[in-house]
Amino acid sequence: MPHNDREQRNAAWQAANQWRARAAQTRPTGLLGSIKLFFIWLAVGALMLVAVLLGLVFMLVGWAMMPFLRRKMNKRMDEIRAQQAQDIGSGSAQSQEKTSQHTLEGHYEVKSGDRHQSDKSS
Repeated sequence: MPHNDREQRNAAWQAANQWRARAAQTRPTGLLGSIKLFFIWLAVGALMLVAVLLGLVFMLVGWAMMPFLRRKMNKRMDEIRAQQAQDIGSGSAQSQEKTSQHTLEGHYEVKSGDRHQSDKSS
């Protein structure tokens, strides 16, 4: 029941009062309603317990698998590093030859004015 006009016009107060009235109507009455409510709470509690236990089991299995997964990933990383080292090792001689050829066959330009000035100053 509203205490004043302001609460009567407030939509939230109206919704709360309606919810309170519906909750009062659906309360279990008698022994049968109480037993039904007890079993509902028991079922919900059992489901919550099963969910928590399943969560703990999956967490423990995940923790137990971590060392094996880490070992497998380390092996894979070692294989990748070895493959990269092999690729670099086989191509290093060829790449050095190409670099030296490019350097030897490169275009050079010597400015005559700069050289004469440095010779005169020394």
